[in-house]
Amino acid sequence: MFQAFLIKYGEIGVKGKNRYVFEDALISRMKQVLSTVDGTFKISKEQGRIYVETEGVFDYEETVAALQRVFGIVGICPVVLAEDRGYEALSQDVMDYMHRMYEGVTKTFKVHTRRANKRYPLDSMEVNARLGGRILEEFPGLTVDVHHPDIMLHVELRSQICIYSEVIPGPGGMPLGTNGRSMLLLSGGIDSPVAGYMVAKRGVMIDAVYFHAPPYTSERAKEKVVDLARKVARYTGHICLHVINFTDIQMYIYDQCPHDELTIIMRRYMMRIAQQIAADTGCLALVTGESIGQVASQTVPSLAATNDVCTLPVFRPLIAFDKEDIVTIAKKIDTYEISILPYEDCCTTFVAKHPVTKPQVERIRRSEQALSEKIEDMVEEALRTREVIDIE
Repeated sequence: MFQAFLIKYGEIGVKGKNRYVFEDALISRMKQVLSTVDGTFKISKEQGRIYVETEGVFDYEETVAALQRVFGIVGICPVVLAEDRGYEALSQDVMDYMHRMYEGVTKTFKVHTRRANKRYPLDSMEVNARLGGRILEEFPGLTVDVHHPDIMLHVELRSQICIYSEVIPGPGGMPLGTNGRSMLLLSGGIDSPVAGYMVAKRGVMIDAVYFHAPPYTSERAKEKVVDLARKVARYTGHICLHVINFTDIQMYIYDQCPHDELTIIMRRYMMRIAQQIAADTGCLALVTGESIGQVASQTVPSLAATNDVCTLPVFRPLIAFDKEDIVTIAKKIDTYEISILPYEDCCTTFVAKHPVTKPQVERIRRSEQALSEKIEDMVEEALRTREVIDIE
């Protein structure tokens, strides 16, 4: 029945003179995701409306699923598009639509007409009244409820007529690429993939860095992170994943520093390395999956100690989330089942039995002095030998 979709957006509509920039970014991303769907699609925009029209056979469910991964879309409306051939033709088109969608059902309805074409001979209230009256005559199971209808029938009078009653929710947010690029510290856990998704939802494109520690972490742990990156990339587009061999750095810190400070010091070196890669690749910020108080390294004093080595902004989109909130999103974006696979990452492998929860920055700096210049050579070697994986 449906050969077109009306795409609704939210915040983009209040962008004033720059709105076209966000609309164009949204359309570009829609073309990317639809290029993987069987079918031929034409995307056009008109007076604050974006349409996806299909040609020939296409996969309806796959098309909707693809559009639901496009940030910036708040609603996907399967529509019937018709030429303006006068009110009688419009009335018959609406009746045909209602018969195919709601034949034999017992529900309440309301007609909502939007008259963008001001040359149309009837105003919106007249169209509402006439169409509503005819629906009542032809559908004995339907009754009017103007406040809380089961069926909201939309009729938009533009250069062509647009008829729809279903609004499939989209992810919302802002179109990808409208807010620069950031570097995600990606582990094999539940939190960091969700953090990448949340930041991308605000229009930020992401690359990622993963810290690998063979032989303490297996090759399967690395594959797990690659699998997570692929899941996230379905929403964020292409991700450049940088894999850092962190073993020598971790072992040196383990040998030279107080064990209750291991996690904080290792985390500080991860941030230093991630920041260097970000600077080299044009990323403007770092992104982590940290949440206040979730573990010892995520208390407020610990986060302050970690931030001490950063000059780039550090985005923590999950900072006030409960674990259940994070799990809910992880399940929604299909990363949860991968995240809970039992493959250790480098952080959990070297965690201290009694890590400090209220580290003092000055004390942490003094502990790092024991590492001498040797660790700088290790950092340079880790950056030089990193593996780069393109995630499409």
